[in-house]
Amino acid sequence: MLNALAKELQLRKNELQNQTVETIYFGGGTPSLLTIDELRLLIDEVYNNYHVFENLEITLEANPDDLLSVRAQSRTIFEDYKAIGINRLSIGIQSFFEDDLQSMNRAHSAEEAKKCLELATKQFDNITIDLIYGIPNMSLEKWNENLQMTFNFGVDHISSYALTVEPKTALDSFIKKGTYPPIDEDLTLQHFNHLITETEKQGFIHYEISNFGKPDYFSKHNTSYWQGKSYLGIGPSAHSFNGKERSWNVANNTKYIQAIQQSTLPSTIETLSEKDRFNEYVMTGLRTIWGISLDKIENDFGVSFNKHLQESSEKFVQQGFLTLASCHTERSRSVLKATQKGKFLIDGIASDLFMI
Repeated sequence: MLNALAKELQLRKNELQNQTVETIYFGGGTPSLLTIDELRLLIDEVYNNYHVFENLEITLEANPDDLLSVRAQSRTIFEDYKAIGINRLSIGIQSFFEDDLQSMNRAHSAEEAKKCLELATKQFDNITIDLIYGIPNMSLEKWNENLQMTFNFGVDHISSYALTVEPKTALDSFIKKGTYPPIDEDLTLQHFNHLITETEKQGFIHYEISNFGKPDYFSKHNTSYWQGKSYLGIGPSAHSFNGKERSWNVANNTKYIQAIQQSTLPSTIETLSEKDRFNEYVMTGLRTIWGISLDKIENDFGVSFNKHLQESSEKFVQQGFLTLASCHTERSRSVLKATQKGKFLIDGIASDLFMI
């Protein structure tokens, strides 16, 4: 698998058309299970085959229990990560409470979550953690304790998501059997609003619906997705985007490896229509502080798309869910953004603005 990942990087080196690589993100699984030498090999392949930005952001996703594993005790694993160029950690904390972690079937304990951050913050100043809100029976006081614990560790970026119940999962089964309470939308909204209030007090900027960062600590990698930049996804199931086409690799590990060994890319390609690209820009734009530039809509998609957007968004502006205002810094006549009131409902609002 490791050789296949390295070879895919080589096979696809011309796809970015001499664009500079600004970020590397090890995610979509448990990349922290890779050894230092394995991670170094993949980073070297990027440097050897691509134009690389001088101040490259290299993020590693990790779970607390992996970072505290026996393998990590040689010296702290965090020192080793820094030595090979990793400069940002994304740690799946979810909660600092044992009962929450158990209900979500997480492998780590509350104590491991705290111990992991204690060690990580000694070596890294660029750390993001995941926190889950909207957990049934989680009081507002308990949610506040999770946030205050995060602030006390000096974490400068938070990705926070509402608990969702996927069909045919254990949680879905428990709720249907009545052994676990259903999701409470009112409680979830309370948690979301409290999250916004408390992070703002601490100097965080709510720059994307689920992401909060202090100045200079926004995720460069995820921001590139939201701003429609090109990216390469390496490995089984990985998705890529070049501005007009989206592609994804086969999910089966064996088929992926066999294809790469034969110097074939095991991917499916979809060419996005003009409507698809418009709808994606609407969705991602409304989720961020940058909003939707009406000048960009008109320049990229034409007058009819601009007219459709203004007409379909008018009711949401009147209801106070969206705001349409001049934005001189963006050199745009006006920018459409979500208000505080509209943020919690933004995915539904965005879908009503799509060009079908």
